[in-house]
Amino acid sequence: NLRLTCFLPFFLIIKELQKEEEEEEEQGSSRGYPLAPSSGNACQDMSHPYYDVARHGILQVTGDDKYGRKLIIFSSCCMPPSHQLNHHRLLEYLKYTLDQYVESDYTVVYFHYGLRSSNKPSLRWLREAYREFDRKYKKNLKALYVVHPTNFIRIIWNIFKPLISHKFGKKLTYVNYLAELREHLNYDQLIIPPAVLRHDEELRAAQKGGPPPPVKIPPPRPPLPTQQFGVSLQYIREKNNGELIPPVMCQTVSYLKRKGLKTEGIFRRSARVQLIKDIQKLYNQGKPVSFEQYSDVHVPAVILKTFLRELPEPLLTFTLYDQIQDFTKVESSLRASRCKRIVESLPEHNFIVVKYLICFLHMVSQESISNKMSSSNLACVFGVNLVWPPKGTISLGALAPLNIFTELLIEHYHTIFSSRCLPQQVLP
Repeated sequence: NLRLTCFLPFFLIIKELQKEEEEEEEQGSSRGYPLAPSSGNACQDMSHPYYDVARHGILQVTGDDKYGRKLIIFSSCCMPPSHQLNHHRLLEYLKYTLDQYVESDYTVVYFHYGLRSSNKPSLRWLREAYREFDRKYKKNLKALYVVHPTNFIRIIWNIFKPLISHKFGKKLTYVNYLAELREHLNYDQLIIPPAVLRHDEELRAAQKGGPPPPVKIPPPRPPLPTQQFGVSLQYIREKNNGELIPPVMCQTVSYLKRKGLKTEGIFRRSARVQLIKDIQKLYNQGKPVSFEQYSDVHVPAVILKTFLRELPEPLLTFTLYDQIQDFTKVESSLRASRCKRIVESLPEHNFIVVKYLICFLHMVSQESISNKMSSSNLACVFGVNLVWPPKGTISLGALAPLNIFTELLIEHYHTIFSSRCLPQQVLP
């Protein structure tokens, strides 16, 4: 009875907040916002084992964040009314998707706007989900961004905070406005539902007492002559005496070849964010970088992935993106030869750099008994860093052909790269 008396004020607050939240939801509905807007990035593959859930676009996997961690997005506004969605299937689909990525470090962005009384899962479902998502899922979750949190969420979190580990609590970040995500993520890669964008505009308008000001993006600075990150392969080659392989790739691959081939989970782990920023700054200023001083093979591994991800055009070029997306339409027995033709169509410089990288990844896969990184596992990590669409983001449905293509590159390295031998080629 004493315990109940102590928590009674909290229950009354929660009840009042729920009432306020439902009133806000009704106002949102009266403005004509759809309860579950269709997502342009929803799954279109009817053969998907969870197509009935995936087609709504509630969950998206869209490349990596700035620090090489897989980025997973949950959009509440894409959830249809409860009578149209089997929540048990939703839980299975969440686990099915996360199981592909939780062995690596990952980040979750949760768009809260659009969760209404009509589409909220039951408390029983929440309890079941809490039990299902055990330490396996929490261990490698490095950041959880809750976008547009309501008072209800904040109060609930504060009440249950003492029951949650301090370490997990530090992973949570509230994001009041979408622009704040730019500090942490590759904002342009995010799949943001239109309803969330409109809601953000309204919040900013209400804050200023007028129409929302445009988000100011400072003009890009001209690159330094020593710049390594965020500039093209051609620029790096011109500023480095015609060297074919960018210095960042040479140094990271060389170190990892000596020290990291047998490291379990290589390329699956992240590193301290500030440390990665500091190393990038050293490279961009043309200062020497010694990975020996960090005594952590995951640092050069993250630097390598970051370098690839920040190229203005991906290694496999924008031109080949559609061909790679159509790759799964080819019969399995013909895929290796098709893969070979696609790669051979690359510009010469790109071909040389891709061959250098894939040769190294093939070496890593040959040590999979020790490092647990098979060609399939490496493909899941590197696929999104080798090619992406010229506009928009990589949706969850687009990952499968991309990963299969990358897996073949690594597994059949000798076959795919054997015929085009260039006099200038460089190997690790």
